Amino acid sequence: MTVRGAILALGDRWKVAIEARHWRTAGGVAVLAALGFFAARLVPVYVNNFRLQQFLEETTQSRSTIEAPDDLLRVQVVNEAARLGLPVRTDQVRVRRTPGKIRIEVLYIVPVDLPLYTVDLHFRPTADGG
Repeated sequence: MTVRGAILALGDRWKVAIEARHWRTAGGVAVLAALGFFAARLVPVYVNNFRLQQFLEETTQSRSTIEAPDDLLRVQVVNEAARLGLPVRTDQVRVRRTPGKIRIEVLYIVPVDLPLYTVDLHFRPTADGG
């Protein structure tokens, strides 16, 4: 093999290596874009659930909550969930009372539409107080 032939053969290997590196980079960018898309669809729902959890904790720590009727508490929770864009109905809010204590539980499902699939996220925020 001549020197020129060796240089050309080496050049072909470099081309293959560079092309493979470009494909790996493109694949990595595609995976990151997909993860970003899924995060953009899922994270807001989890954040709003966290905000509803905080609302429940604040509500159960309030002295006026212990004296409030259960139906009023259910309506307050449903209104807060609606403000956050969460699909909560009054029949999904459970208020339990024991002497001097109160517990509010909410069980709801949020369907999230993804390409080719709809995932149902199940949440159960709960707070105790009194």
